Amino acid sequence: MIVPETMLAIDPDAPGGPEVLVPVERPVPVPQADEVLIRVAAAGVNRPEVMQRMGLYPPPPGASSILGMELSGEIVAVGDDVPPEMIGQPVCALVTAGAYAQYAVAPYAQCLHVPEALSMVEAAAMPETLFTVWTNVFERAYATAGDWILVHGGTSGIGTMAIALAKLFELHVIVTAGSDAKCNAALAIGADHAINYRDEDFVARVKAITGGRGVDIVLDMVGGDYVARNIQCLAEEGRHVSIAAQRGPEAAIPLWPVMRKRLTLTGSTLRPRDKTFKGMVADELARTVWPHVEEGRLKPVVDTVFPLAQAADAHRRMEAGDHVGKIVLTM
Repeated sequence: MIVPETMLAIDPDAPGGPEVLVPVERPVPVPQADEVLIRVAAAGVNRPEVMQRMGLYPPPPGASSILGMELSGEIVAVGDDVPPEMIGQPVCALVTAGAYAQYAVAPYAQCLHVPEALSMVEAAAMPETLFTVWTNVFERAYATAGDWILVHGGTSGIGTMAIALAKLFELHVIVTAGSDAKCNAALAIGADHAINYRDEDFVARVKAITGGRGVDIVLDMVGGDYVARNIQCLAEEGRHVSIAAQRGPEAAIPLWPVMRKRLTLTGSTLRPRDKTFKGMVADELARTVWPHVEEGRLKPVVDTVFPLAQAADAHRRMEAGDHVGKIVLTM
């Protein structure tokens, strides 16, 4: 395949508001030995990219300054360690950076084949949330069928994927959201219960829903003062998993309930993890989750699709907080 030398990409020179997200010309990247070059069809939009644009979340050392952590497209070139027959294959991939562009490189081990059941827009909306939810809910919190899980931000990209995966693997799902409309959207997606945290005390509601027992897992992206309240929601042997800290990185931990109920407090960040770890996760997803994707039983919730030239509008929608599911850019 003929690959051009330059491409359009979203690569701001300096931090700022959404207005800094304008397409600029950049060299097409060259794949390393274990990488593939993908002609990008679509890229998912994620909150860490909003933080990076604002100068609050710099990319890891050595990563591209081009925004974007997930994409879908067609492989057009491969590194020396990748089978040449992969050229022409449709894939989606988790990347450290570089997805908001016409071309991007991805580690071959982090690519998943795009089946006929998925559109390229849907495929681009899956990797970041799928890797995040799987590693935190099913690996770190070792979720099993019959568990109860509380998910904050139930209509976010992470929240909607958590609902979908939880129902696929027979968990009971309680979510919180900031309006009745969002609660209804979460219920329509598959949540068993939805709590409007602006109108109700989610701790009291969780206890009422579970008959006083509490939930087995809390997936928390809020942090701050939510942590102590989450601990009140946990049943004996419960697991609290932190994946973000929107209300602050500091939390007061009440130790007596942690000890009395034998709780586990854990968490993770995905972006800084190395290729070996992410490749292992991709392999596990290919074996355990991707068959459900291929058969059409697991799809992301897509909120809005913008062309690359309107990346600023995509970030504005993300910051407004009105979206349900994933926002996607198309090339």
